[in-house]
Amino acid sequence: MMKKQYTWILLACLALAACKKLDQQPESTATKKAVFGTENGLKLYTNSFYGMDFLPKNSTSQDAMSDYLAVKSVPDFIRQGGFAANNSSGWTWRDLRNINYFIENCNDPAVSPTVRNNYLGIARYFRAYFYMEKVKRFGDVPWINKPLDIDDPALNAGRNKRELVMDSVLADINFACANILATNDASRTTITKWVAYAYKSRICLFEGTYRKYHTELSLGATANKWLEDAASAADEIIKKGGYSLNTAGGAGASYRQVFTSNTPLINEVLQAAVADVNLGVLNEANWWWTSGTYGAKASFTRTFINTFLKLDGTPYTNDPAYSTMLFKDEVKNRDLRLKQTIRSGDYKRISSGQQVPAPPVFSYTFTGYQPIKYTLDDTYFDAGALNTNAIPLFRYAEVLLNYAEAKAELGTLTDAEWALTIGALRSRAGISGGLSVKPTIADPYLTTNYFPGITDATLLEIRRERGIELSLEGLRYADLLRWKRGPLMEQEWKGFYVPALNTPMDLNEDGILDVAFYQGTRPTPGVAGVTYVDVSATIGGATNSQLLKNGSNGELIWMKEIPRKWNERNYYYPIPLSDLQRNPNLKQNPGWE
Repeated sequence: MMKKQYTWILLACLALAACKKLDQQPESTATKKAVFGTENGLKLYTNSFYGMDFLPKNSTSQDAMSDYLAVKSVPDFIRQGGFAANNSSGWTWRDLRNINYFIENCNDPAVSPTVRNNYLGIARYFRAYFYMEKVKRFGDVPWINKPLDIDDPALNAGRNKRELVMDSVLADINFACANILATNDASRTTITKWVAYAYKSRICLFEGTYRKYHTELSLGATANKWLEDAASAADEIIKKGGYSLNTAGGAGASYRQVFTSNTPLINEVLQAAVADVNLGVLNEANWWWTSGTYGAKASFTRTFINTFLKLDGTPYTNDPAYSTMLFKDEVKNRDLRLKQTIRSGDYKRISSGQQVPAPPVFSYTFTGYQPIKYTLDDTYFDAGALNTNAIPLFRYAEVLLNYAEAKAELGTLTDAEWALTIGALRSRAGISGGLSVKPTIADPYLTTNYFPGITDATLLEIRRERGIELSLEGLRYADLLRWKRGPLMEQEWKGFYVPALNTPMDLNEDGILDVAFYQGTRPTPGVAGVTYVDVSATIGGATNSQLLKNGSNGELIWMKEIPRKWNERNYYYPIPLSDLQRNPNLKQNPGWE
């Protein structure tokens, strides 16, 4: 999705140069001098990194496996007995060899050291990214810092310890931060110094909290150093980057604009995947989120929706009536990001040039909480990969959250820093209370449903804020891993409250009835325009996946019949069986033997 055009002949030459001893192809007629002896050659080579396989291809669907989304089928990875080493994937190293080949050969004195180090910084950024993804997925992995030939004994070596690999990742990202020259890219499609610092803050926050909460690693004594680096990297951007939160359009629109704008909002977005109609580079956000057949039909769960605060800054769940509140009422007087994240209230779509009310549609949602964060309002975009909106990859809001969490974990977050980070994010969302002073009372809803081991009210609120602000941005699963909260993947997939059967509901108070729930025989005559949903225990001879909690009323429950199970081994994927057979020295991750 990156807006790039490459010279095919050059890329072919680079591929041959990088892989010549693996596939025994003849050397390209293009010499190393032509590539590594000019700045243009270095630029073209590093441009090829943007299309590598380990980078996210469609960040609008990255959270499909997370605790806060109900999807149309339970992922095999969290089904009891549903996943094994022969199902695993991701143990691929081709992209690393391409990066290492560049790093090893970027040494021609015809190019000034400053310029060479700039492109080396970009290459090492991508190597850090490559390895971070591997560590998140597999834990210990082999550290390889040179292009290996087919007869290199390192190909049959075992895995290196996490400490060595992550220290090497840190060295790479530090080099990138220090040597990448560009501090601004108007297109927001390339790696700049500030993107490198943002990624460093993400890496260090992950590793610091992973070491803190995964006590079985016995690395807790080193956690604070990583957290200090996370805060320091974020602070560089806060103080020197010149970024700010988007506030155009007011609190009721400014958040969603970041995700639906055709051009990246450069005040907040550091890097984005940008669409280009002329090049046919488009994304499929609408198709993925508004199709009854394509995508995962992902819907938010009520447990998560309950975490959105009221506009006065108090927990919604403080209201004793919250558990039986109807959808039309529960979305009122809430954090304004809620109505910019799901269909609710006065949300409208454009069909044939006309604005039409658009309540949740039960051919697209299982829970009633239908996401709109990335979808364009015109129904034209629903019919395929047609979306023109730019998808943020790094944005200032995450930097603020990384800073706040790292400082809170260190126990050094001040009221002024709370106001600068969490207070600013909540202010943009229309929240009026609790913006300038850290909270002191832990919300029992969060401790009961999400983080029973956390008593620090400030840390709890930062985690709440992170879940809401960064929802659907591909970071939630990694957050659960580093917090050691994988068991949240077992949460019941709950939807909105249904007070009675055979009673049509007006979900957006436009005077038009939208949906009714029944058991057995569909009510006849039905109300025109109403979607009827069968919540019988069985339909024919098959188990029904959509039920009501109490049988004839209560919260919607989706796919209760397929239990989800998180075991300790699930914090890492197994080494794929085929790779383990080729190199037994790798050894399998615990629990997957």
